[in-house]
Amino acid sequence: MTRARSAPSAKALRFAARPSDKEVEEGQVFAPKFDRDGLVTCVVTDAATGDVLMLAHMNDEALARTIESAEAWFYSRTRKALWRKGESSGHSLRVVEMRVDCDQDALWIRVEPQGPGVCHTGRRSCFYRALPVKQRVGQDLKLEFRDAGRAFDPGRVYGKHNTKS
Repeated sequence: MTRARSAPSAKALRFAARPSDKEVEEGQVFAPKFDRDGLVTCVVTDAATGDVLMLAHMNDEALARTIESAEAWFYSRTRKALWRKGESSGHSLRVVEMRVDCDQDALWIRVEPQGPGVCHTGRRSCFYRALPVKQRVGQDLKLEFRDAGRAFDPGRVYGKHNTKS
């Protein structure tokens, strides 16, 4: 796992400085808006099916590596480290397309998964439970499993330490 800083210094920006709101929303300048921790949220979907596979964060280095390599790189807020999806499991994500939202504070990448699943729990997607709607909110609210079958054995892939990769 590669260690990386979370927030870029002003002098080390890899991307354009933020232009006017109009240019951010209507122009062609890529000027991502990183949050106060130096991160931007990234939604990952399967390019073939459209299924949401995972949600992760990128710092400037992860974003640059993803653009340059067409392999998904992220920044772990928990481990405070840069990581390439699949570096432990072999289940990498080949990027087919990257998009940015209107105010450039969120990314969407469409990928071709290079393995049976992307979730460290052994499932195809990290979104394998549904929250019921039109229910009374309370401590007894239960999640409903959907598409929750395991695509691979996480113990076999990761060993005892179930790392997120």
